[in-house]
Amino acid sequence: MKKKVLVTREVFDETISYLAQHFDVTSNQANVDYSRAQMIERLQGMDGALIATSDRADEDLLTRCPSLKAICSVSVGFNHIDLDACTRHGVMATNTPGVLTDSVADMAICLTLATVRRITEGERMVRARQWQGTHLKQLLGHDLHHATVGICGLGRIGQTIARRLRGFEVKLLYTDLVRADAQIEQSLGATYVAKDDLLRQADIVILILPYTPQTHHYIAAAELAKMKPSSVLINIARGSIVDDTALAQALKARQIWAAGLDVYEDEPKVNPALFELDNVVLSPHIASATEPTRQAMAMLAAQNCVAAFTTGNPPNLLNPEVRRKT
Repeated sequence: MKKKVLVTREVFDETISYLAQHFDVTSNQANVDYSRAQMIERLQGMDGALIATSDRADEDLLTRCPSLKAICSVSVGFNHIDLDACTRHGVMATNTPGVLTDSVADMAICLTLATVRRITEGERMVRARQWQGTHLKQLLGHDLHHATVGICGLGRIGQTIARRLRGFEVKLLYTDLVRADAQIEQSLGATYVAKDDLLRQADIVILILPYTPQTHHYIAAAELAKMKPSSVLINIARGSIVDDTALAQALKARQIWAAGLDVYEDEPKVNPALFELDNVVLSPHIASATEPTRQAMAMLAAQNCVAAFTTGNPPNLLNPEVRRKT
């Protein structure tokens, strides 16, 4: 008898077809936003699930869905999954790293340029029919070329962003919880500095750290106070890395010049104070949202799920210690 798998949000038809070769699949191609109770109800009797970042897999859910043995997230981030709880319950948890690196790096540059050149502010002006012609001091922005850019997090995506930035001839600083190899630093032209030094020196700060307890509110009021009044903050990582309330206050007070955000603390809810500001660019968590990349993410999640129930060794297993529980 085939194992049963729930796909919690809409995916591509080829993903469903691939899963159906191996499992009895229940799919949410109508893309209904299940409530917590509905999610738990639909997971009853399921052996595996392909989930989205909006689906919280925690102790409560796993206790109430005892048949689950694999949770495969269509994402690189996994702070919506309680890995310790998964291990306790003998559930393999996986993510989809690698396949979205280039698209997220592209979006980091896009969001940075949109912010420093005030693109969304200008578009709002044009759409509101308020543009009366060009004048010398209209919508003055900042340059990316030759700026001092600080990257917080020089992992796979951070390194790819750094390579993109070389074309802008920036001075590149970085900080991370663990320093990169000297060879990587040299190839990227990146200089390692302490976090506080990066915040004080950088014209543009790009966040691409994973979310962990150590990076919760990595940027809060104290950190924003160290940044230059002319500086720009870009968050392309995870929402809770930034204290959005403190950021809104800093932007309103012009403590920093601007921010570009693709992620938020309580998404899809956005701190309402951010809506009142012109000096922030807001995008709806779309850094990986190109068709080829999202297709690759969904298929990798499906492949993880198949491997979990065939070899028992999915390629992107987040909690390898679970093997000792099975």
